[in-house]
Amino acid sequence: MKKKLYVIGPSKSTGKTTLVNALALRLGLKFPAVVKEVARGVMATQGFSRKDVNSLKMQQAILVAHLDQEKEGKDCPIQICDRSAVDCIVYAVLTSATVEEAARRRILLTNTPTFQAALKVYRQSTFLLLAPIPEWLVDDGIRLTEQQDQCFDAFTRELQGLGIDFRVIGPDMRSREERVAWVLGLLKL
Repeated sequence: MKKKLYVIGPSKSTGKTTLVNALALRLGLKFPAVVKEVARGVMATQGFSRKDVNSLKMQQAILVAHLDQEKEGKDCPIQICDRSAVDCIVYAVLTSATVEEAARRRILLTNTPTFQAALKVYRQSTFLLLAPIPEWLVDDGIRLTEQQDQCFDAFTRELQGLGIDFRVIGPDMRSREERVAWVLGLLKL
Protein backbone atom coordinates (compact mmCIF):
# COMPACT_ATOMS: atom_id res chain seq x y z
CA MET A 1 0.00 0.00 0.00
CA LYS A 2 1.28 3.47 -0.92
CA LYS A 3 1.89 5.92 1.90
CA LYS A 4 1.71 9.68 1.55
CA LEU A 5 2.81 12.07 4.26
CA TYR A 6 2.22 15.82 4.23
CA VAL A 7 4.10 18.01 6.70
CA ILE A 8 2.35 21.36 6.99
CA GLY A 9 1.95 24.33 9.30
CA PRO A 10 2.54 28.05 9.65
CA SER A 11 5.02 29.62 7.28
CA LYS A 12 8.08 29.61 9.48
CA SER A 13 9.78 28.01 12.42
CA THR A 14 7.83 24.84 13.06
CA GLY A 15 10.46 22.42 11.76
CA LYS A 16 8.61 21.26 8.63
CA THR A 17 11.56 21.22 6.26
CA THR A 18 13.89 19.88 8.94
CA LEU A 19 11.52 16.98 9.59
CA VAL A 20 10.97 16.23 5.89
CA ASN A 21 14.73 16.26 5.24
CA ALA A 22 15.43 14.02 8.25
CA LEU A 23 12.75 11.51 7.19
CA ALA A 24 14.03 11.51 3.60
CA LEU A 25 17.58 10.85 4.80
CA ARG A 26 16.47 8.11 7.20
CA LEU A 27 14.40 6.38 4.50
CA GLY A 28 16.85 7.00 1.66
CA LEU A 29 14.29 8.95 -0.37
CA LYS A 30 14.71 11.75 -2.89
CA PHE A 31 12.59 13.42 -5.56
CA PRO A 32 10.00 12.43 -6.70
CA ALA A 33 9.41 10.52 -3.46
CA VAL A 34 10.19 13.76 -1.60
CA VAL A 35 8.41 16.93 -2.64
CA LYS A 36 10.20 20.03 -1.40
CA GLU A 37 8.51 23.35 -0.72
CA VAL A 38 7.77 24.95 -4.11
CA ALA A 39 6.80 28.48 -3.04
CA ARG A 40 10.30 29.95 -3.28
CA GLY A 41 10.78 28.57 -6.79
CA VAL A 42 7.42 29.89 -7.94
CA MET A 43 8.18 33.28 -6.42
CA ALA A 44 11.59 33.44 -8.10
CA THR A 45 10.45 32.28 -11.54
CA GLN A 46 7.19 34.22 -11.66
CA GLY A 47 8.37 37.48 -10.07
CA PHE A 48 6.46 37.30 -6.80
CA SER A 49 7.80 38.50 -3.43
CA ARG A 50 6.65 38.38 0.19
CA LYS A 51 4.47 41.42 -0.46
CA ASP A 52 2.46 39.27 -2.90
CA VAL A 53 1.50 36.62 -0.35
CA ASN A 54 -2.03 38.06 -0.32
CA SER A 55 -2.25 37.68 -4.10
CA LEU A 56 -4.69 34.98 -5.19
CA LYS A 57 -2.68 34.66 -8.40
CA MET A 58 0.45 33.74 -6.42
CA GLN A 59 -1.40 31.19 -4.29
CA GLN A 60 -2.93 29.63 -7.43
CA ALA A 61 0.53 29.37 -9.02
CA ILE A 62 1.99 27.71 -5.92
CA LEU A 63 -0.96 25.30 -5.68
CA VAL A 64 -0.53 24.19 -9.31
CA ALA A 65 3.27 23.84 -8.94
CA HIS A 66 2.91 21.78 -5.77
CA LEU A 67 0.35 19.44 -7.29
CA ASP A 68 2.54 19.02 -10.39
CA GLN A 69 5.42 17.94 -8.13
CA GLU A 70 3.17 15.50 -6.27
CA LYS A 71 2.10 13.91 -9.57
CA GLU A 72 5.73 13.15 -10.40
CA GLY A 73 5.82 10.73 -7.46
CA LYS A 74 2.37 9.19 -7.79
CA ASP A 75 3.88 5.73 -8.30
CA CYS A 76 6.32 5.91 -5.38
CA PRO A 77 5.50 3.52 -2.51
CA ILE A 78 6.21 6.37 -0.06
CA GLN A 79 5.94 10.07 -0.77
CA ILE A 80 6.77 12.80 1.74
CA CYS A 81 5.69 16.36 0.99
CA ASP A 82 6.97 19.56 2.54
CA ARG A 83 3.64 21.38 2.34
CA SER A 84 0.44 20.62 0.41
CA ALA A 85 -2.08 22.39 -1.78
CA VAL A 86 -4.05 23.09 1.41
CA ASP A 87 -1.34 25.59 2.39
CA CYS A 88 -2.31 27.82 -0.54
CA ILE A 89 -5.92 27.80 0.56
CA VAL A 90 -4.92 28.73 4.11
CA TYR A 91 -2.81 31.68 2.93
CA ALA A 92 -5.44 32.84 0.42
CA VAL A 93 -8.07 32.82 3.18
CA LEU A 94 -5.82 34.23 5.90
CA THR A 95 -4.75 37.22 3.78
CA SER A 96 -8.26 38.11 2.60
CA ALA A 97 -9.52 41.58 3.46
CA THR A 98 -13.04 40.37 4.34
CA VAL A 99 -14.86 37.21 5.34
CA GLU A 100 -16.68 37.32 2.01
CA GLU A 101 -13.43 37.53 0.08
CA ALA A 102 -12.04 34.60 2.11
CA ALA A 103 -15.09 32.49 1.22
CA ARG A 104 -14.78 33.42 -2.47
CA ARG A 105 -11.08 32.54 -2.54
CA ARG A 106 -11.69 29.22 -0.80
CA ILE A 107 -14.32 28.29 -3.38
CA LEU A 108 -12.11 29.35 -6.31
CA LEU A 109 -9.18 27.24 -5.08
CA THR A 110 -11.06 24.17 -3.86
CA ASN A 111 -13.61 23.77 -6.65
CA THR A 112 -11.11 23.07 -9.41
CA PRO A 113 -10.97 19.52 -10.79
CA THR A 114 -7.24 19.39 -9.99
CA PHE A 115 -7.75 20.21 -6.32
CA GLN A 116 -10.76 17.89 -6.03
CA ALA A 117 -8.64 15.01 -7.36
CA ALA A 118 -5.89 15.86 -4.86
CA LEU A 119 -8.46 16.07 -2.06
CA LYS A 120 -9.42 12.43 -2.60
CA VAL A 121 -5.76 11.48 -2.07
CA TYR A 122 -5.40 13.85 0.89
CA ARG A 123 -8.30 12.21 2.70
CA GLN A 124 -6.46 8.87 2.55
CA SER A 125 -3.07 10.29 3.52
CA THR A 126 -1.28 11.21 6.73
CA PHE A 127 -1.16 14.94 7.49
CA LEU A 128 1.07 16.35 10.20
CA LEU A 129 0.30 19.89 11.34
CA LEU A 130 3.31 21.36 13.10
CA ALA A 131 2.61 24.00 15.74
CA PRO A 132 4.70 27.19 15.88
CA ILE A 133 7.59 27.38 18.33
CA PRO A 134 8.20 31.07 19.12
CA GLU A 135 11.89 30.64 20.00
CA TRP A 136 12.55 29.20 16.53
CA LEU A 137 11.02 32.20 14.73
CA VAL A 138 13.53 33.96 12.45
CA ASP A 139 12.63 36.35 9.63
CA ASP A 140 14.20 35.10 6.38
CA GLY A 141 12.82 37.94 4.24
CA ILE A 142 10.56 35.57 2.28
CA ARG A 143 7.92 34.09 4.52
CA LEU A 144 5.47 35.86 6.79
CA THR A 145 6.53 35.67 10.42
CA GLU A 146 3.64 37.36 12.18
CA GLN A 147 0.38 35.76 13.25
CA GLN A 148 1.78 32.24 13.60
CA ASP A 149 -0.93 31.18 16.07
CA GLN A 150 -3.70 32.56 13.83
CA CYS A 151 -2.12 30.72 10.91
CA PHE A 152 -2.04 27.46 12.90
CA ASP A 153 -5.73 27.93 13.74
CA ALA A 154 -6.50 28.60 10.06
CA PHE A 155 -4.77 25.34 9.08
CA THR A 156 -6.84 23.50 11.67
CA ARG A 157 -10.11 24.99 10.35
CA GLU A 158 -9.30 24.33 6.69
CA LEU A 159 -8.21 20.72 7.29
CA GLN A 160 -11.35 20.05 9.32
CA GLY A 161 -13.55 21.80 6.73
CA LEU A 162 -12.03 19.70 3.93
CA GLY A 163 -12.52 16.47 5.87
CA ILE A 164 -8.78 15.75 6.12
CA ASP A 165 -7.61 13.88 9.21
CA PHE A 166 -4.43 15.20 10.77
CA ARG A 167 -2.12 14.86 13.74
CA VAL A 168 -0.44 17.77 15.54
CA ILE A 169 3.19 17.89 16.55
CA GLY A 170 3.46 20.59 19.18
CA PRO A 171 6.25 22.36 21.02
CA ASP A 172 6.42 19.47 23.51
CA MET A 173 8.20 17.41 20.82
CA ARG A 174 11.18 19.53 19.71
CA SER A 175 13.90 16.98 19.12
CA ARG A 176 14.38 16.05 15.46
CA GLU A 177 15.18 12.46 16.44
CA GLU A 178 12.05 12.20 18.58
CA ARG A 179 9.91 13.62 15.78
CA VAL A 180 11.40 11.23 13.20
CA ALA A 181 10.89 8.21 15.46
CA TRP A 182 7.30 9.25 16.19
CA VAL A 183 6.46 9.73 12.49
CA LEU A 184 8.05 6.43 11.50
CA GLY A 185 5.96 4.72 14.17
CA LEU A 186 2.84 6.50 12.97
CA LEU A 187 3.50 5.35 9.39
CA LYS A 188 4.49 1.86 10.61
CA LEU A 189 7.88 2.05 8.87
